[in-house]
Amino acid sequence: MQTTELDYELPPELIAQRPLDRRDESRLLVFDRASGEVRHRGFGDLTGELRDELVVVNDTRVVPARIPILEPKGEVLLLERLEDGEWEGLARPTRRLRAGLRYGPVELVEHLGEGRWRLRLDTEPAGEVPLPPYITVPLEDPERYQTVYARDPGSAAAPTAGLHFTPELLAALDVERVTLHVGLDTFRPVAVDNLEEHVLHGERYEVLPEAWERIHAADRVLAVGTTSVRVLETLARGGPFVGRTSLFVTPGFDFRRVDALLTNFHLPRSTLLALVMAFAGIEQTRELYRVAVEERYRFYSFGDAMLIL
Repeated sequence: MQTTELDYELPPELIAQRPLDRRDESRLLVFDRASGEVRHRGFGDLTGELRDELVVVNDTRVVPARIPILEPKGEVLLLERLEDGEWEGLARPTRRLRAGLRYGPVELVEHLGEGRWRLRLDTEPAGEVPLPPYITVPLEDPERYQTVYARDPGSAAAPTAGLHFTPELLAALDVERVTLHVGLDTFRPVAVDNLEEHVLHGERYEVLPEAWERIHAADRVLAVGTTSVRVLETLARGGPFVGRTSLFVTPGFDFRRVDALLTNFHLPRSTLLALVMAFAGIEQTRELYRVAVEERYRFYSFGDAMLIL
């Protein structure tokens, strides 16, 4: 697949800058793969669209991972907790930083290349919520960049398809949990011409054995977000309950455990959009995105959602 197939035109004003007052007030574009029908609903109508699916959510929690550096002026973005109290993170300005030196609460241990560092912290992370760069408006309540079911700290970004759920809506569904800590791979743009040449570094995940038993036995499974898809399809291929996954889902992928997908609208040239195309079809996804733009859906992290049945 050529990376240019992941391009689409998006008016900048459709990039959602703030979450809505209520999480479930977002819109929901529903695509039925069997019939080809497209429906425009509200997220609160989700229960009426489902077919007794077991709903699988990613319960990772975003850490306050953006830590400012005063001299030289810059920042560290924590990506992943390592062993022995160390972290992997991005630090800038990398050319002016030196291994073995301390910058505020951060000690840089080793430069890993491409702006990535192995580092130590004095305490638990106590920085700012690491909002994506396309969100330029300050977030008044940092909890709005967490799902209501988030419980296991470890992510550098939220699994944003889950941001639409309220406790009340969640209670009306049959829900199971998995954990994948979102790191650099999920949002790193594709910079090669041929998608198959893009390399994923991998992300940590964990699934309880009893949770997998329920998921494996379910008649139908709805994956909430692309991160849940990657965990489920990793285990469906014999992956361990605790490990790392670098599973790269692209068009032509054989889905073995995901029957329906709930997802936000993703950036052009992203691996997330490639995963949606793998599930819904390349041309079908391009048409759905065209309709979403035409109907003025809100895009990206704080935007609206799409349900693919």
